[in-house]
Amino acid sequence: MSRWGKSMSPRNESVLLIGSNNLAQEPNERWNTRMRARKRTKRFAARGMVVASVVLASAPFLAPVAFGAPNGGFTAIDGGDHAAQWNSALNGPQPYNGVAPDLAVPITMSDGTVLKADIIHPARDGQRADGRRPVILQMQGYGKLPILIGQALLSSADGLGIKKPLEDWISSINLPGVGIDGLFDLTRQADSGAIEAAAQDWTLAEAGYTLVQVDLRGTGTSEGDWQVFGDREKQDIAEVIDWITRQGWSDGNVGTMGVSFTAISALEATDRMPPGLKAVFAYEGSADIFNDIAGPGGAVGVGFLVPWLLGVNALKMIPDITALAVGKFDPAQQLQWLKDRIADPLTLVDIVANAYTALTPDQLTPRTRGLMDPNSPFRQGLKAKVGNIRVPTFMVGAWFDIFGTSPTDTFNSIPLPAEQKKLIMGDGYHLGSGVAGFGHPGMPPRLDVLQRAWFDHWLRGIDNGIEDYAPIVVKQQGGGWTDASEFPRTEATYRRVYLNDTPSGTAAGSVYDGGLSQNPRQSQPRDLTVAPGLLSICGRDVARIAAGATAILDACGKDSRIWEHNGLSFTSSPVTEATTVSGPINVHLNVVHDAADGYWVATVNDVAPDGSSNEIATGQLVASLRQIDDSASTTSANGDYTDPRYFLDLNRRQPTIPGMPVTLDIAATPIDAVLQPGHRLRVDVYASNFPKGLPPLIFVADSGLRPEHLRLDPDAPSWINIALTAPIPD
Repeated sequence: MSRWGKSMSPRNESVLLIGSNNLAQEPNERWNTRMRARKRTKRFAARGMVVASVVLASAPFLAPVAFGAPNGGFTAIDGGDHAAQWNSALNGPQPYNGVAPDLAVPITMSDGTVLKADIIHPARDGQRADGRRPVILQMQGYGKLPILIGQALLSSADGLGIKKPLEDWISSINLPGVGIDGLFDLTRQADSGAIEAAAQDWTLAEAGYTLVQVDLRGTGTSEGDWQVFGDREKQDIAEVIDWITRQGWSDGNVGTMGVSFTAISALEATDRMPPGLKAVFAYEGSADIFNDIAGPGGAVGVGFLVPWLLGVNALKMIPDITALAVGKFDPAQQLQWLKDRIADPLTLVDIVANAYTALTPDQLTPRTRGLMDPNSPFRQGLKAKVGNIRVPTFMVGAWFDIFGTSPTDTFNSIPLPAEQKKLIMGDGYHLGSGVAGFGHPGMPPRLDVLQRAWFDHWLRGIDNGIEDYAPIVVKQQGGGWTDASEFPRTEATYRRVYLNDTPSGTAAGSVYDGGLSQNPRQSQPRDLTVAPGLLSICGRDVARIAAGATAILDACGKDSRIWEHNGLSFTSSPVTEATTVSGPINVHLNVVHDAADGYWVATVNDVAPDGSSNEIATGQLVASLRQIDDSASTTSANGDYTDPRYFLDLNRRQPTIPGMPVTLDIAATPIDAVLQPGHRLRVDVYASNFPKGLPPLIFVADSGLRPEHLRLDPDAPSWINIALTAPIPD
């Protein structure tokens, strides 16, 4: 049973104490760092040759398998022999049996702005523990109070002994065949450790970490204007980390963690490379918010972005109830907080409103123009300087997370060896990243187990082997959980697959049923027309922007056939062997408009023998913003783009000429998937994607929402450049 009581901190402040009956000894002194470094150096040298030989011998991954070899390679996805130690560290006796919160602590930034923090100290038998310990920091954007309440409820459920049985029961619920398997895909993740890994679970304090929650500038109970990932926000995080390292309860080692908003902030913490930062664990975060959601291909993700902005702006108006409750209410500080909120009650809402009311560029405000200028401080702030990530970083994401576009590129760009960076990608959404089964035999360990092991190693110096965990662990769409040494997989080769007007006989409900083949088949020019529609509301793209909410319905989350009534479909012959698809995809289209602009959406689908069409990748592009930044793009051996990156710059806009064909290269999201024997590859082409993507009004006005035309021309073919382990049969 958990117990609630009161104690007095050294400042004679009222704090809450939560404990259990798990008693253990003080943590051992950290082991000798030099011996650890010497041991790792030997292991790393041997590993290089092993990794190289395994890559050459790799075959398509169709089931959970190990990467590497027992003699010094990386572990299997279940953690191998190290997993028992990781599980024991989390589930075994802990050195402390309670927590002693120090709430509403003011931290003054260099410009005088006061941020507010909640600090959770380890406690033993109702008394706050003495000594210096490593610190785990979460920079909060939704307010400390909701997370504090959630943490307390989680801890109470654990103390009452009902948390695990409840998680086990929820994860066991399954009613197949009722059309809402997407709901059970979510509930099956209840025992995966995802909630604990996201919430900064107080069991980390009982393990000997001091936990710190800080409201970002302009959010929650902190003063100032919300910066929305701006430069000052990054400076604040660095200053908070510096402040932590100078406290008497800190040993100078800080890790950052978070989920979604707070995961972005955890990655932001690396920007100034503060000396005290030693590790990052980011769950469903983003290092490139603009290309993930704010404006990919020139269309804004309004289905999530607008509710999110309104939600954060609403939560930041809640006064500092915690300070009042613990006797720390400062009228002068609260007055400044109120002045700041009145001065900027609806951060960024003016930009969104202007973007969807301005009919011409000259009606855009300077702030809105900043969104459409890649060199503006605002746009620059939406992309992390991945090259500044110099501390061990563990990321968890999902292929159809709202931030699912960037994690693989972020992983590849982090300038660290594989021992110091890890990536897990599930086949899920933002409401659960598809990590059902974690912690079960043959599956990856629970997320909270991995998080604890990561911090134990990099903050406390415990030699637990977490650096040996597989560098990349993914749920292949259409396949199982696998691991890899790099992404895209080396065994997949980029090749063109051509669109043609030969009916496939598999997409009767589409606007047009065309073909997809390894070799060109189009014999003469032909225009296929597609118009904007609203059936996208029942598609996987909207499930993505809705954070997975609409995926509860299988007809919308697992099958595109409803949406395909608004689109052109091009379907291949069935594959005869399991075929891996790995990497980003480029959809190269020859199009014609009846207006000065257009908006195109392309999805790549896995079509099962029963006809169901499961989307596995998606891309979108405003035609006038098609200019590509070659310095940031990648190509395959034949020079075709594999991952085109656009300037997305209003000043580089290139309106189209009605009736004149124009070439578009549409970047589709990176994927790792398996087409099973008998399955087909399909490309769907649409002229709208609301509310996943909605271009600003000046682009919509120039398009007139008119029908658009895909021109199939043997002299200027349309195709996709896709990495496959085997050719698509003609």
